[in-house]
Amino acid sequence: MSETVTTPLAVRPPTAAPPVLGGLGLFTVLLAAALPLVDFFIVNVALPAIGTDLAAGEAVLELVVAGYGVAYAVLLVLGGRLGDLFGRRRLFLGGMAAFGLTSLACGLAPGAWGLVAARIAQGASAAAMLPQVLATIQAATAGPRRARAMSLYGATAGLSMVAGQILGGVLVAADVAGTGWRAVFLVNVPVVLAGLVLAVRCVPETRAPRPEAVDGPGTVLLALSLLTLLVPLTEGRAAGWPLWTWLSLAAFPFVAGAFWAVERRADRAGRTPLVPPSLLATPSLRRGLLLIVPFSVGFSGFMFVIALALQQGAGLGPVPAGLALAPMAVVFLFTSLAGPRLIARHGSRVVTAGSVVQAVGVLLIVLAVRQDWPHLGVGSLLPGAAVAGAGQALQLPNLMRIVMSEVPPARAGVGSGVMVTTQQSALALGVATLGTLFLTLVPHVGMRDALVTALLAQLAGVALTGLLSLRLPRDIR
Repeated sequence: MSETVTTPLAVRPPTAAPPVLGGLGLFTVLLAAALPLVDFFIVNVALPAIGTDLAAGEAVLELVVAGYGVAYAVLLVLGGRLGDLFGRRRLFLGGMAAFGLTSLACGLAPGAWGLVAARIAQGASAAAMLPQVLATIQAATAGPRRARAMSLYGATAGLSMVAGQILGGVLVAADVAGTGWRAVFLVNVPVVLAGLVLAVRCVPETRAPRPEAVDGPGTVLLALSLLTLLVPLTEGRAAGWPLWTWLSLAAFPFVAGAFWAVERRADRAGRTPLVPPSLLATPSLRRGLLLIVPFSVGFSGFMFVIALALQQGAGLGPVPAGLALAPMAVVFLFTSLAGPRLIARHGSRVVTAGSVVQAVGVLLIVLAVRQDWPHLGVGSLLPGAAVAGAGQALQLPNLMRIVMSEVPPARAGVGSGVMVTTQQSALALGVATLGTLFLTLVPHVGMRDALVTALLAQLAGVALTGLLSLRLPRDIR
């Protein structure tokens, strides 16, 4: 008589369902993606009010912008690695809660240096939160849903940059409950509370199947590389270019070279470094990053310079200065919604067309500045801002989609950290380079011609983006 044999299948536990990011979950992570970028730009039109209220000099005001941007850029890749290691939802919730608390600290800062310290902490908390957004999208979506989510992420990023500047002007002028400039930071608190409630309910937990330990030497060397480049460029002009700025810039290529050597050695040894050279060998990621750099440098430099020129040169208040860019935001929004359909039909040529359209928009702004200065406003800037916004919308969402298109889900945290670090570093670099060019020229050639020169420098970056985009493969997944 034969015995009944229980097969392993009878006792095997059911396979866990793969994580799925639903519609409300996608809205939640996109809300979180908007917060750090809005906060990078929201202070541009608030700087004059902050300087007056806190008796802060130009160097300290630049630190209010640079401290946030540098801390954000330095820690982004580490934030992506920690999400892979401990769980992306856990890091997302912790980073978002910290972002709310540090925003509150910024809004309640009693003095200029307290505000600088709070801004640095705010940038660090953003670096813990933001990489989890892209990593979660990459790990919890697939196929057409992932393509749509990535397009929406890129649209959110671009719109947030323009909307932040507009929102900053409105909040400063509104003087909500007598808070003045502090409202640009305090507004984050209720948004973060709502986001935390939604995230607990709707954002799935994901993590790398084989997470690697934190790359200590790589983290330190990447931080030093970015600091030696970004700090002297952002602070050098206001500080009078002392010796330490030149020594720091001279040290940058050596520190960056040491970082790359350490990462290559770790990669060849079979470990997973902070920025794996093998990941950068992915063609779509490498080419996309090369395009994001000139685009982001020009974009952030333009936003910083136009905010100063409209307020200090054209004599506009914070609301008119912010609303002057409203056509750019509106056109960006509607054009980006058509992006997925255009990419499906025309592929990467949409990016090239976008650079041409943006170039036309920048030239129209240059003509408006030359003809109407100092009487600039929404009317005179509308044609150029609208056309430039359309061109930007055809580029940024699709560039981000290109970068992440071939990154495997297991390396989503690392890939998203690398991409956002590149973007954020380029944004900070744009403020430093174009901002320094503009402010250096103002005493010598006047505000109008300094602005025109900065816009033409941005135009060179747009042209470079267009030329590089010609090397992209036609199809974008």
